[in-house]
Amino acid sequence: MARRWESPFPRLFEEFEDNLEEVFTPAIESYVKDGSLVVRADVPGLEPKDLDVSILGNVLTVKGERKSEQEIKKEDYLRREVSYGAFERRMSLPEGAIADKVKASFKNGVIEIIVPLAKETVAKKVPIEAKAEKSIEISKK
Repeated sequence: MARRWESPFPRLFEEFEDNLEEVFTPAIESYVKDGSLVVRADVPGLEPKDLDVSILGNVLTVKGERKSEQEIKKEDYLRREVSYGAFERRMSLPEGAIADKVKASFKNGVIEIIVPLAKETVAKKVPIEAKAEKSIEISKK
């Protein structure tokens, strides 16, 4: 009965434990389009000058840092879901990637990296054969 009369506000924020140590890790997606590997990373709050894209061997690396612009004490936060800090994401490139023709562009907080692929590198669809299971006849006597 007493819980009915409690204020809802303290309980509202209990579900959102502030973890100020959480590190920013951008979400990545990759796909093949028009003979090129396209890698996109969501980097909201960053500018192109905050990012570094490099290729070493067959590894594509995207690095950057999302910095907090304000100094706010931990005890002053009511809720914090935004992460800050340095990040580094790596991805192995497929054999046949043409590293010297990679292009990167930035728009609306998304960096897009296009890696041309050799023609023989593009995936082929593999048909799947379905085999029928053995059927068992049951006779009624």
